[in-house]
Amino acid sequence: MAEKAAASSRECKIIVCGAAGRMGRRIIALAREQDGITISAAVEAPGSPALGSDAGVLAGVGPIGIEIVDDYTAVVDSSTVSLDFTAPPASMAHVRAAAAAGAAIIVGTSGLSREQRDEIETLAASMPAIIAANMSRGINVLISLVADAVNRLGAGYDCEIVEIHHNRKKDSPSGTAIALAEAACQAADLNPAEAILPARAGMVGERKEGEIGVFGLRGGDNVGEHTVMLLGAGERLELTHRAASRDCLAAGAIAAARWLAGRPPGLYSMQDVVAGG
Repeated sequence: MAEKAAASSRECKIIVCGAAGRMGRRIIALAREQDGITISAAVEAPGSPALGSDAGVLAGVGPIGIEIVDDYTAVVDSSTVSLDFTAPPASMAHVRAAAAAGAAIIVGTSGLSREQRDEIETLAASMPAIIAANMSRGINVLISLVADAVNRLGAGYDCEIVEIHHNRKKDSPSGTAIALAEAACQAADLNPAEAILPARAGMVGERKEGEIGVFGLRGGDNVGEHTVMLLGAGERLELTHRAASRDCLAAGAIAAARWLAGRPPGLYSMQDVVAGG
């Protein structure tokens, strides 16, 4: 408990990348209310209509004296922790600049390729970094629960995953659903590249042993729901997380920033943050 209390009181200066986006605005709104968190900069893409605006006004909390800029390299330094919720090309540019400055960075952007994730892992030798498909602390506890359940139940239980998101989400299935599937694969000693099946259609035949189906549903304004089903003979175990608002994601991102501040270079995870060590 003492370690968790120390982590929660750690001070840090954050840079919000994607400040005009849905996540960026919620991070700014929540960070403004937390002791020990200083918003040092807010960044948007060149040409964004938000450039020059006060980040607090855009977030709906009133002026905070931070103007939204488009030059990340001008505001990043080794004392900052960046929270990046942009798009893969912008995220990678920010990660490279953070590595050059020896600055901590947290990437919550969806749709990163395996090659991009590998590059971040390499660059993490120069900076502390976290890549997370989902910043919610609840989801990251769910990932641990899924691994534990798959390990305990053993063979004879089929794993299927269903996720629901709003109709503006661009990637499918969600990165969170893939992370849950990867946790199940690790617990069952399966190769994710072979076991994870993003969709089924047509005459696919009987379900193969060790297959994990992952399905994305899209509609309305759903922030995110993820259900992992473990289906055995005569019973079904369901583990579900539902996000009621983006605040759980923004709060998790801020907690991660506080946890990452001052850490030595390396690639960390939200599992580390949840564990609180």
